[in-house]
Amino acid sequence: MARSSGKSDGLVVWFTGLSGAGKTTLATILYERLLQHGLNTELLDGDVVRTNLSKGLGFSKEDRDTNIRRIGFVAHLLQRNGVVVLCSAISPYRAVRDEVRALVGSRFVEIFVDCPVEVCARREGKIEMYRKALTGELPQFTGVSDPYEPPLKPELHLQTARETPAESADKIMRFLATHGLLPDLMIGTSTSSSE
Repeated sequence: MARSSGKSDGLVVWFTGLSGAGKTTLATILYERLLQHGLNTELLDGDVVRTNLSKGLGFSKEDRDTNIRRIGFVAHLLQRNGVVVLCSAISPYRAVRDEVRALVGSRFVEIFVDCPVEVCARREGKIEMYRKALTGELPQFTGVSDPYEPPLKPELHLQTARETPAESADKIMRFLATHGLLPDLMIGTSTSSSE
């Protein structure tokens, strides 16, 4: 992985995992920490982008891929202009995630937010959604009736059922700092939150 030449270098941090795994929670913690360090940072959440940029898309593989390509395109535009972009999206298919990696290049960090589906299904805000998915009321649901293809070689593999969001965020900050992607940062901790 290429080392950063300074704060002006943008970066795409891509959080992938099941609904309820903790992607948005971790991206939000990281967003707040990076802003505190004075870094130009943006958060692209899959649900928000789908509502505002991809309205009208369904949940077929083709529509999901289109949504991820759009997020990746916007992230790359921001990244090449010096922004640290945090992308939180299920992005279930490996091939389209690899497309985004190829677009961004060495300034792409894939984080696999790994959590068992039975744990995700018990998390606040996800219980009813998973209940409907498991009974067939909500079709094409990733991890239940639609596939999820985990990354083969993510830069970071987090197991969020085994640690707090703050602990996971600390690991991300350490990884980015030790790989020279966020130079001159003091790595601190933050209070725990949950998705």
